[in-house]
Amino acid sequence: MRRLAIVVFGWWIGFMALSANAVDLPDFTELVEEVSPAVVNISTVRRVNDGNAQFFGNAPDMEQIPEFFRHFFGDQFPRGGGVPREAQSMGSGFIVSHDGYVLTNNHVVEGADEIFVRLVDRRELKATLVGADAKSDLALLKLDADDLPVLKVGKSSKLKVGEWVVAIGSPFGFDYTVTAGIVSAKGRSLPNENYVPFIQTDVAINPGNSGGPLFNLDGEVVGINSQIYTRSGGFMGVSFAIPIDVAMDVMTQLKETGTVKRGWLGVLIQEVNKDLAESFKLDKPRGALVAQVMKDSPADQAGLQPGDVITGFDGTDIGLSSELPHLVGRIAPGKKAELNVVRNGREIKIDVMIGQLPGESGSPTVAPAKAEAQGNALSLDVRDLTDAEKSQLQVSGGVLVTNIYPGPAASAGIRVNDVISSLNNHEVKTVEDFNSVVEDLPKNKSLPVLIIRNGNPAFIVMKVD
Repeated sequence: MRRLAIVVFGWWIGFMALSANAVDLPDFTELVEEVSPAVVNISTVRRVNDGNAQFFGNAPDMEQIPEFFRHFFGDQFPRGGGVPREAQSMGSGFIVSHDGYVLTNNHVVEGADEIFVRLVDRRELKATLVGADAKSDLALLKLDADDLPVLKVGKSSKLKVGEWVVAIGSPFGFDYTVTAGIVSAKGRSLPNENYVPFIQTDVAINPGNSGGPLFNLDGEVVGINSQIYTRSGGFMGVSFAIPIDVAMDVMTQLKETGTVKRGWLGVLIQEVNKDLAESFKLDKPRGALVAQVMKDSPADQAGLQPGDVITGFDGTDIGLSSELPHLVGRIAPGKKAELNVVRNGREIKIDVMIGQLPGESGSPTVAPAKAEAQGNALSLDVRDLTDAEKSQLQVSGGVLVTNIYPGPAASAGIRVNDVISSLNNHEVKTVEDFNSVVEDLPKNKSLPVLIIRNGNPAFIVMKVD
């Protein structure tokens, strides 16, 4: 009897200990009730051919898979001929302003012909894509609505590893699914994702969660759920979110110009291991080792050399080489930054004027000549073509569009990286030609513009107000 009493007493003590620990676990109910109205479901329609449909089969839930696999594993699926059809994909997002701005992932809406946003009250609104940035995987949408609920924006820089976080989204189409976990790590660099210091969590994220918010326990958005590491195609305990500090900077630029400008240093770097640290007379492995300096780049103009080890950037210590692109990318082109560099065992400081990250076409970081948007009636920035670009396009001249602002050019459908070779039947070979023609453009008349887009010439019509 005494032995039984001891066993019962021991069980009771264990139960009370578990109960005490359970009391310490967070309760997410109030948080979820408060923030859910500003979380949205995003669905897209994209007109494709039947080649993909034959590959994926006809199961209804398989429509979610192309977007998911394309983002995490690259575009591995066949694209054949066939009868055009409408493919649908699904993701999540959240409202950031009362007048209808919505943040989500770029891969959720990329290539979409139509975008629809469903609110918690079951309203479904058609959304307009304001701008998207593939490098950060972010997109900004606009709804034609007012007095919408919004989320509080926190500071991802204040997150601590081990802190509780909550995700809300629509995995597999199950709206307003809540999952929770902890911050596993900060500042993660992923392959082909050089400009985002990801937040790693163990929050369950699946197809359809993409673009949804990640909250701290104060109900503030601290990240945007974007990617997972998986070998099975499903959640395996490792997920990644874009820090909200990065997202808000990108959103501001997308809202103002529709594009994102990033800082560029112009060096190829590598990690510093123990042996390299010793050979470069470092006290421990740290910093980013400069393997190559690109000719005429900001780094070249500042005097950086191969073999330099960058240990600090604008007051921030560099522990791993992967940290440097994140820091450089967030500096606005044209601003100065101070580098801490170890050269031949001596620490020196070097000032560098940050350039603009070249585009996909490999355009140079500094435009030879530029027409500022506020200085012309078309509301766009242009620069002269380089000799290499003229040769590639087989033209004798033209101006490359580098930025688009709300105005006549944007309304006409002109895009960044278009080449304008004729304006109102006047040949345009240089920025000087462009400025001269723009000054004399007639108002409120339809004007022909000859552009070259992706190597193909085409006329479009523009009207200057």
